[in-house]
Amino acid sequence: MSTGAAETDSQAAKAASTSGVTVSSLENTLKDKLGAQHVGIEDMSGGCGQAFNAIIVSQQFEKKNTLARHRLVNSALKTEIAAIHAWTPRCFTPDEWDKKQNEAGA
Repeated sequence: MSTGAAETDSQAAKAASTSGVTVSSLENTLKDKLGAQHVGIEDMSGGCGQAFNAIIVSQQFEKKNTLARHRLVNSALKTEIAAIHAWTPRCFTPDEWDKKQNEAGA
């Protein structure tokens, strides 16, 4: 019985190619549509392009709460999100990101 999950690397590559969603396509879309200054995306699905975690830094998040930021991102990635199974964005303004980086380095 198939679970729908890729069991081999070749199945994962085929799934990614059919969904059309890749780390680089997500990064490019976010940079283009949100003017994101930093985008870090991790494919959590083992390469099949079905589950992603993301860190997105954009000035457009200024004065927006978490829900509004997620809605902005989801709107920018409407087509891509429809083709994947799981999407987890973490959204920061440039100032928030700098502060977080400084805390991590301290």
